[in-house]
Amino acid sequence: MSDVWISAADGGDMIRADAIVILRLDATGRLTAQLRDATKVDVTLLEGPAAGGRPPADFHRRLIRKVAELADAGGAHLIRAQCEDGTWRWVGEAL
Repeated sequence: MSDVWISAADGGDMIRADAIVILRLDATGRLTAQLRDATKVDVTLLEGPAAGGRPPADFHRRLIRKVAELADAGGAHLIRAQCEDGTWRWVGEAL
């Protein structure tokens, strides 16, 4: 299995996908991930509405699909959220 990392909202932090145990997409469009550790740390992956508007209601499910897709691809990958012309998607790139 490859290493899959997810870029946090600020772009400075990266979270290993296999460290995530819960994804939450709230009504404002903020996507957070709870990490697998004793302190149950939450990390913001997406701040919410941006210039492109709120991400779709299944955006967290799309992230899970992207992680699974890249986990089978081999090598290390980084996933980040991208909004172009009001359309949200997860973009993966090799590290």
